[in-house]
Amino acid sequence: MASLLPLELRDVSFVARGRTILDRVSMRLDAGSRTFVLGPNGAGKSVLLRVMHGLIAPTSGEVRWSAVEAPGAPRRQAMVFQRPVMFRRSALGNLRLALAIAGVPASERERRARAALERVGLVSISHQPARVLSGGEQQRLALARAWMLEPEVLFLDEPTANLDPGATREIERIVGAIHAAGTKIVMVTHNLGQAQRLADEILFIHDGRLAERSAAADFFRKPATAEAVAYLEGELPWRPSAAA
Repeated sequence: MASLLPLELRDVSFVARGRTILDRVSMRLDAGSRTFVLGPNGAGKSVLLRVMHGLIAPTSGEVRWSAVEAPGAPRRQAMVFQRPVMFRRSALGNLRLALAIAGVPASERERRARAALERVGLVSISHQPARVLSGGEQQRLALARAWMLEPEVLFLDEPTANLDPGATREIERIVGAIHAAGTKIVMVTHNLGQAQRLADEILFIHDGRLAERSAAADFFRKPATAEAVAYLEGELPWRPSAAA
C-alpha cells in the first residue's frame, strides 16, 4: 500500500468572516520526524491542523497527500483534540465502537481494544464510563482510540493543555511510543519545554503565515526571524541572552 506521506500544502489560505486565518501556507511534511507547531494565540495553528486532517477545506490552495484514502476504508490518519469527545459508554466500549466504525471485524475488536487500554495504562478503569474519567485519563483514552487504528499520521492539538505535570508526562510517554511505532506526529503545543523535549522540527506560525521552519534545536538556540525571537522572549522570560 502506498504511503500517505509526503503531505504537501500549496499556497493554502483559509478565510472566515472576512478574516484571513491562514495566509498562503506552503510546506511539505515527510515521514519520520516529530513536527511541532508553535506560535502565539490566534496565529492559525489549530486551523492548520484541521485543514491538513481534512476537517475543513481551504478557501484557496491545495492540500495533497501522496496517496488517496479509499472511500469507506479505515482512515490512515487521525486527530486528537484538546478536549476529546467521549462516547456515552465505558472506556472499553469507546474503543470497541471506534473499531466497529472503522470496519474492524467483530472477532478482533475485544482483543485490540484491551491491548490498546494496556498500552496507555487504563486497564483498571476499562468498565468505567468514559465521560466521568479525569481529563488526563480521557486524553489517554483518546490516544488509545487513535493508536489502535495504526494511523500513518497523528495530528495532536494541544493534548496536554490544562493537565497537571504527572498527566502531561504520561501523555508525552504515549506520544513517544506512538512515534516509535512508526506514526508521524504533528502536534500543536503552547508548552515550549514540551516542544524542546519532544520535537525534531518546528513550524512557527505567525499571523496565519509559516514564518519559520527549522530543526527544533536551531529554533530554540537561534531563531531566524524577529517574530520568533519576540515569541520566545515573551514565552520564555528565563531564556539566557545571547551574551550569556
